[in-house]
Amino acid sequence: MKAIIFDLDGTLVDSVYAHTLAWQKTLSQFGMQCPAWTIHRRIGMSGKLLVKAIAREQRRTLSESQVERLDEHHTQLFHKLAPACAPLPGSVELLAYLGESKIAHGIATSGKHAETEGSINALSPSPSAVVVDGDMVREVKPEPDLFLLCQRKLQVDRADCLIVGDAVWDIHAARRAGILAVGVLSGGFGEQELYNAGAMRVYQDAKALHAGIDELGFD
Repeated sequence: MKAIIFDLDGTLVDSVYAHTLAWQKTLSQFGMQCPAWTIHRRIGMSGKLLVKAIAREQRRTLSESQVERLDEHHTQLFHKLAPACAPLPGSVELLAYLGESKIAHGIATSGKHAETEGSINALSPSPSAVVVDGDMVREVKPEPDLFLLCQRKLQVDRADCLIVGDAVWDIHAARRAGILAVGVLSGGFGEQELYNAGAMRVYQDAKALHAGIDELGFD
């Protein structure tokens, strides 16, 4: 393996539940009451897909402009609730190790630049790290665009790349990109769920992955 690509929310930073709360408040303000757990299951996919899926469950029909407005409102609310989410255990140390070891690495997140900048800065990635966000591609997860763009920017073949994510949406996107993936439990998805989605291995968090990184072909 020559490169590793990380998801952000729930993989490197503790932001999944802040996103869940921001979405719950946003939907409620637009007259769509929704239990938090049903939102949590969709964190990691495109915000627009999340809104459409919940609207479909509630038999609501939303125009594209309404979906766009909900997505923008969520971003604003998330910014107020959690302008910079704390790094998850081991994530800062793992990124530092990759930088020091000159192992190519990047972060590919569905979030827009405005809502991820603070969290990225909190991780203190090395200057060599590639960062790709939702503003840079046409489609986000579960589409593979984010991971493929990051892989190309890292200038490695897909066969030499590994993706790390906390949600089934990350694993689905990795499989569609033709890149191997491993999962972490720090975003709230279960171990078996991640294996069922196609993860070749599942770790507790970034700290545990760092401890076992030689198992993945990095040294």
